[in-house]
Amino acid sequence: MGRVESLLFGTGGVPHSAKPGSTAAGIRRIAELGLDCMEIEFVRGVKMSEDGAREVARAASENGIKLSVHAPYYINLNAHDPATLEASMGRLLQACRIGALCGAGSVVVHSAFYLGDPPGEVYQRVKQSYGEAVRQLHREDNRITVRPEIMGKGSEFGTLEEVLDLCTEVDGLAPGIDFAHLHARSGGNNSYKEFSGILNKVRERLGRAGLENLHIHFSGIKYGAKGELSHLNLKESDLAYRELLQALRDTDAGGLVVCESPNLEEDAQLLKTTYDSLAKET
Repeated sequence: MGRVESLLFGTGGVPHSAKPGSTAAGIRRIAELGLDCMEIEFVRGVKMSEDGAREVARAASENGIKLSVHAPYYINLNAHDPATLEASMGRLLQACRIGALCGAGSVVVHSAFYLGDPPGEVYQRVKQSYGEAVRQLHREDNRITVRPEIMGKGSEFGTLEEVLDLCTEVDGLAPGIDFAHLHARSGGNNSYKEFSGILNKVRERLGRAGLENLHIHFSGIKYGAKGELSHLNLKESDLAYRELLQALRDTDAGGLVVCESPNLEEDAQLLKTTYDSLAKET
C-alpha cells in the first residue's frame, strides 16, 4: 500500500452538481471543484460492468483523482444462514474485483450485525470470513485494501477496537474510520484530545504507515441512545470538525477524507479549505 501524500478530500458518491450523474462524469466534476478523490458507492449492489470500470479508471487517471469503493450494504459476515453468508462473501469479492478494475485503492465494508451473539464469537466469525476473502483476492493477484468500517449503531459489529484488532490479525485489511460513527456510537469522541487519541491509537496498533494511509468518512450526524440516526451537513451538527481537522494535521495523517454529508461537495470543499487554513500547532 503506497504512501498517500497528505490528505485528499472528496465525496462519497457522484457530486450532486455532476452532469450527467455517471461515475465518470462525477470524477470529472470532482476535478473541476478542486477536490481530490471520490468513493464509488456500490451500496445497492455492484452494477458496473468490467468495461464500465475500465472507463472509470481512465477518467480517474486523466483527471488525477484517487478512488475508493464502498461495498454493498447487504453484507453480513455473521449471517447464521449459510446461503446468506455465501451471498455476502460474493458481494464483497465482486466489489473488490470491480473496484480494482476502476483503479480504486480500497474497498470499505459494513462487516456484520451482532444478531444477539456474544461480540467475541462474532469477531471470530468475521475474522475468518475476511481471512478467506483476502486469500481469494490474493490468489487472483488483486491487492486492493479491504477496509472494515467503524459503525455508528450498537447493534452493528465495528467498534474502534474490533476494527483495529482485525487489521492487526488479518493481512490485507486496514481500517475505514468514520469519525461521525465514532461520535454517534458513544456520544463522545468529539474533542481535539479524543480525536488525537484515536489517531495515536491507530499509529500504535498499525504503525506510522497505518496513519499515513487512512480512509476517513466525515459528515455531521444525528444520533440517539442507540447510536446513528442519519447524516447531517456539518454546520447543522455538533461534530467538532475543525478540531478533528486540526488533529489530523498535527499527527501528519495522510489518506482519503470522504465527505458523506447530504450536501456532499459543499462540505467536502469546506473540509478542504478549512484544513488548508489551519496552522500546525507547535
